[in-house]
Amino acid sequence: QVQLVESGGGLVQPGGSLRLSCAASGFIFVLNTMAWYRQAPDKERELVAVMDTDYNTQYADSVKGRFTISRDNDNNMVYLQMTSLKPEDTAVYYCRSESYPDQWGRGTQVTVSS
Repeated sequence: QVQLVESGGGLVQPGGSLRLSCAASGFIFVLNTMAWYRQAPDKERELVAVMDTDYNTQYADSVKGRFTISRDNDNNMVYLQMTSLKPEDTAVYYCRSESYPDQWGRGTQVTVSS
């Protein structure tokens, strides 16, 4: 079955950086578009970044120029490099295969606070 395990979250000061990782299994990773989503308290889950099988990327306007999505097809991993973090980036971050929209991991908490 599809499994997604996110890691790398934590508490960081405004302006800081974090790198999130997602280990994927249970599907043919190289054939899947992968994405990162986030959900802040009392808000709906939103798309942050997506990378297709040709390494094309799209980003939410709020993170453009600060976040970078990448993938490692040899190891079934997807990453989210986050820089210049802001308090409004505080959320639980999830990765997802766009071919399995109902499958989510537990997410990883990112808190940006001084």
